[in-house]
Amino acid sequence: MLVVNRFVVDEDAADGFTQRAHAALAALAARPGYLSGQLTRGLDEPTAWCLVTQWESVGTYRRALGAFDVKVHATPLLAESLDEPSAFEALATAEPGGSVITMASDRSVGPGR
Repeated sequence: MLVVNRFVVDEDAADGFTQRAHAALAALAARPGYLSGQLTRGLDEPTAWCLVTQWESVGTYRRALGAFDVKVHATPLLAESLDEPSAFEALATAEPGGSVITMASDRSVGPGR
């Protein structure tokens, strides 16, 4: 599962933001189910930032959000992200030089179906 949180950060606030984002990333990285993460900034728009993390499953991500260190260091930062969908399930992958492998969705089809 991929989580993409996008932020708009004024250039004069970038130092403080990166310090808080590093603390958030460290807190998330310490949780079971965490696979990887990156703090990125837009090349063409330096006020555009993303915190991107990858998780084993939706469950491991949601459990990570309940951890004390995550609540202290990550949740306040994540609350400042743009209000848009942030959690995405992988439906196809490809390794370098490899073929595309597809996966079924974990999403429920809804009640009564």
